[in-house]
Amino acid sequence: MRPQPFRRPTGTATPEVRPDVVVIGEALMDIVSTQDGTAEHPGGSPANVAYGLGRLGVPTALLTSLGEDQRGHAIEEHLARAGIELLPGSRSAGRTASATATIAADGSAAYDFDIAWEPALVAPAFLPRILHTGSIATFLAPGATAVRRLLEQSHRECMVTYDPNIRPALLGSHSEAVALFEDLVPLTDVVKLSDEDAAWLYPGRSIEDTAGRVLRLGARLAVVTRGAEGSLLATGSEALHVPSVPSIVADTIGAGDSYMAALIYGLLTRGTDGLGRDAVENLGILASRAAAITVRRPGANPPSLAELEAGLPEELAEAS
Repeated sequence: MRPQPFRRPTGTATPEVRPDVVVIGEALMDIVSTQDGTAEHPGGSPANVAYGLGRLGVPTALLTSLGEDQRGHAIEEHLARAGIELLPGSRSAGRTASATATIAADGSAAYDFDIAWEPALVAPAFLPRILHTGSIATFLAPGATAVRRLLEQSHRECMVTYDPNIRPALLGSHSEAVALFEDLVPLTDVVKLSDEDAAWLYPGRSIEDTAGRVLRLGARLAVVTRGAEGSLLATGSEALHVPSVPSIVADTIGAGDSYMAALIYGLLTRGTDGLGRDAVENLGILASRAAAITVRRPGANPPSLAELEAGLPEELAEAS
């Protein structure tokens, strides 16, 4: 059955400015456990990307699934502070999902999830400039089917960005997960993987080989992030290694999502026509800077536009 358009709640006016970006995917509460104790932070990769875009001044809307509970309300308030519009269909009768993150001495995080993904089977009444999705939302049934259907309806009319953000504990077999990933890539324009994602999906392959595989599946730009070792950005004609920005690490929560948000911001402000060498390199510099700022502070706390521009070469800041 064809999904129905988004319907705004009765009495809610249509916004004067339509969002430039619509993000589809999970929002959850990160329960962060360290040697100093436990704290809760709003999280979930797609929600983090939406929040990061809001911090960068990008009009952004999110389709997610939040329970009518204390955590759900806290996440909604958190998103509202960045100006994120929560789209109709994002409230559910169940509890809000959570992820318990245990932080190691080097700042890395291991996760344990309590999540169900059953968003409303709806489609946007308008098309944004960029549609972003990824993470658990593209793998976990039954919601993953709805996400794919939305991409099928939209990918020829707007740019689609995708970050699979692999969580092995929530996936089926390796072969099933790879099949789901490779089924979605042809519906996208830009795919970002971490080096851990790449190694899990395609064990034994170099990141260059993995990027090439993503491009052959249909993406126009394939990005593989490598933490402190920088990132690879590849198109059909270029493969560039962009160094990371040195940073003191508090933890790595949200770093990849901040990179993704800044990458989308760069695509909005600079476009992808031709995706020439300079344009691709500038996208990598912008996104690496955002990740470096995020890891300096606990939780998924992405930079504001002012913070991002303060650390950029002058010519890139002026282009924003």
